[in-house]
Amino acid sequence: MAQSNIEWTEMTWNPVTGCTKVSAGCKYCYAEVMAKRLQAMGVEKYKDAFKVRLHNDALQIPYTWKKQKIVFVNSMSDLFHKQVPDHFIKEVFRVMNENPQHTFQVLTKRADRLLELHTQLRWTHNIWMGVSIEDGRVLGRLDLLRQTNARTKFLSCEPLIGPLSNMDLTNIDWVIVGGESGPKARAMDSSWVLDIMDQCKQKDVAFFFKQWGGVNKKRSGRLLNGRTYDEMPHFRLTEL
Repeated sequence: MAQSNIEWTEMTWNPVTGCTKVSAGCKYCYAEVMAKRLQAMGVEKYKDAFKVRLHNDALQIPYTWKKQKIVFVNSMSDLFHKQVPDHFIKEVFRVMNENPQHTFQVLTKRADRLLELHTQLRWTHNIWMGVSIEDGRVLGRLDLLRQTNARTKFLSCEPLIGPLSNMDLTNIDWVIVGGESGPKARAMDSSWVLDIMDQCKQKDVAFFFKQWGGVNKKRSGRLLNGRTYDEMPHFRLTEL
């Protein structure tokens, strides 16, 4: 586990590491860069860099947390990657089910496999399930997510590299928007962000603006219309 600088979570938990590219949003994957850096530093968990690896020992970590946590699950991977066996996904869910005091945020680009497995998983209130949607070419992930039994459903539109007009946000609880960051960051148009924010307002969906991104994300900041947008889904830890 590790404390996280990601604005919409508190910490990360990685029972799986490594991934492979599946769509345009993966082009400059931050996790791949970080995994190679950790490998170079001699971190045992990343000895195979960004190859998909399961870490059974990490399954016990949530049981050791003494205070309530908001946790991004597999920030360095994708739980629904084809190389992650069904039984291991179910084990991760069992751990989350048995720790209802914590909120677990799971994010995938592989919404097709998510839908295939969703009836075999126990969706307790503390599991927030999201899909990454970077542009209109992968908007179908939204409809697949909507069909699942997840109690809280969210979209991560980051890196946002194209407009997402007229989304059907029915039964979606939260939308995160953010620009790509790094030396080769693709630009995000402000009109795309404002349009998504308006769609969220119309459907009473929580809207979270993470960052403008760019080569220097700290300098570009995260103000939108002169303010920050840090809305979260309606489900709270106290409701579990």
